[in-house]
Amino acid sequence: MSLLVAVLALGSGAARAIAQDDPIAGLTKAEIAQGERIYKAQCALCHGIDGAGGTGPSLQRPVLTRARDDASLYSVIRRGVPGRMPGSWLSENETWQVAGYVRGLGRVEAGQIAGDASRGEQVYKAQGCASCHITSGDGGSLGPDLTTIGDTRGPHHLRESLVEPGAALPEGMLLITALTADGKEIQGLRVNEDVFTIQLRDAANRFHSLRKTNLRELRREFENTLMPSYQDSLSPRELDDLIAYLASLRRGE
Repeated sequence: MSLLVAVLALGSGAARAIAQDDPIAGLTKAEIAQGERIYKAQCALCHGIDGAGGTGPSLQRPVLTRARDDASLYSVIRRGVPGRMPGSWLSENETWQVAGYVRGLGRVEAGQIAGDASRGEQVYKAQGCASCHITSGDGGSLGPDLTTIGDTRGPHHLRESLVEPGAALPEGMLLITALTADGKEIQGLRVNEDVFTIQLRDAANRFHSLRKTNLRELRREFENTLMPSYQDSLSPRELDDLIAYLASLRRGE
């Protein structure tokens, strides 16, 4: 065997070993491109077309909380996350292709945010956001906890949540309007519901437990929310600053 043939054979064997030990490292450019196509068709609705986050967490991070290594990333894509993300029907090869594309998203630099986070914190306080949202253990519990919102939501989704809050409702934030038999209207977020009763928490954080047989009407407001729109109440600069502040709220990994 010539030296050149021996070197080529050795290199081929090494490549196979890498592919077996690290399936992502063994993916070709064509396979990564296929992973991107699958991602955009099946994952982008929740995680954003560029992985910056939507109703699902941002993937533009070098370390993913639930997928710190390639094996756990494969498992999350294949099996999902109970109560948060469904599993997939992808084949083993397709799952690794998507995993390879997602790993690449972790090397994408986060986009520039126009606002100033320190000014945005002042806007957050001035608007009374803490009355409904918790940050680092402080605040109200009516709305979602924002302590690490910058890890899970990209700037585009944050802006949408502020100017058109009904467009992408967070999980568990279903607004209910109930009209009692005596004509009283009660509106609040659904806390719990069964066949006979429904429990709501209103904008003043008051708890209501209602029997359905005592209601004249029960409406599920899938496109409405208790959160106001800040499209007109904040200036463009204030809005940019508030988005910058929310994007800065991270775990610090």
